[in-house]
Amino acid sequence: MARFDRYMLSQLLVLFGFFSLFLVMVYWINRAVVLFDQLIANGQSAVVFLEFTALSLPSVIKLALPLSAFAASVYVTNRMTSESEMTAVQATGFSNFRIARPVLYFGLIVMLMMSALTQYLLPLSTARLEVRSTEIAQNMTARLLTEGKFIEPADGITFYIREVTPGGELRDIFLADTRNPASQVIYTADQAYLVKTNDDVQLVMVNGAAQTLRTSDNRLFTTTFKDFTYNIGGLLHVTQREGRRAAEVYTPELLAASDALQQETGETRGDLITRAHDRFAQPLLSVVASLLGFAALMVGGFSRFGVWRQIVVAIFLIIVVKAFETVCINIASKNPALWIMVYAPSALGLLISWALLAASQRPYLFKRRHKQGATA
Repeated sequence: MARFDRYMLSQLLVLFGFFSLFLVMVYWINRAVVLFDQLIANGQSAVVFLEFTALSLPSVIKLALPLSAFAASVYVTNRMTSESEMTAVQATGFSNFRIARPVLYFGLIVMLMMSALTQYLLPLSTARLEVRSTEIAQNMTARLLTEGKFIEPADGITFYIREVTPGGELRDIFLADTRNPASQVIYTADQAYLVKTNDDVQLVMVNGAAQTLRTSDNRLFTTTFKDFTYNIGGLLHVTQREGRRAAEVYTPELLAASDALQQETGETRGDLITRAHDRFAQPLLSVVASLLGFAALMVGGFSRFGVWRQIVVAIFLIIVVKAFETVCINIASKNPALWIMVYAPSALGLLISWALLAASQRPYLFKRRHKQGATA
């Protein structure tokens, strides 16, 4: 690799690392806030929170890498243009296509990273995350021990705890059972304990009262008690996992799209095949993002006013390619025979990049035409 290629590639990789770290942190913080509310507030430990955030990182990185590649390409090209480095390289006889070679190498490196994510890490982390989510949902103690919040563990059941002491004592309990329209009961107690028996979980309430509303004649009956046991095991029925989601399945199995897999995931053959090819197409879009960012900024050459117009054009072209990607995925999902459409956005992006680089070879073409038109 030529010395210039190594120099520009190193610049791209450094900025790519910076932008990737920044974007991953932004996405990860947003995700972590949601997980914190769902897990820590529901009684889970910090270890579980860290495990879930780690398992969600591959999906976050998948979103960040193409954006980081585009941002690094735009930033490095803009800096080298503003500091006249591009002009110096072009003066040595390098064409813009030749200058684009390290950008292509950079895009291929990002493509390899994306391929590792989409083909292996994402299905693995998604499968593990689904298993752990089911296990957490089956933990009824965590679902019930939520301080200061009204929760509904089952239809017709409302539960509230003011405080949970370190010793496991529940204070100021409110439990409303309205499953029977003819007889609705509200339990209140100063203290309560969760007691696990062989087959179930019992809520033992101490020093409380039960208010029963008979709706047939709107009569209210109040009963006080020193201790009362309420079976809550049947209230927290958790639906067991039935099969895998398509995101958990590895690519070869998705490409086969067997009848058993369609029944397991609940998706059509077209959806499964489209998902498989999309895992190959997404890494290609990283190459497209890198080349588009570079090619768009090379159009027009050096300007003392900067290249903000070219940056806007580059962002617009990325939006066009992503919109076209959505259309193509919808077409491929409806007709499995048209799976090749999944790769059409990458082909379009590469074609646009080539056209921009070809136009950048003749920077005065449009100015000359404009001048001729004005003279006529």
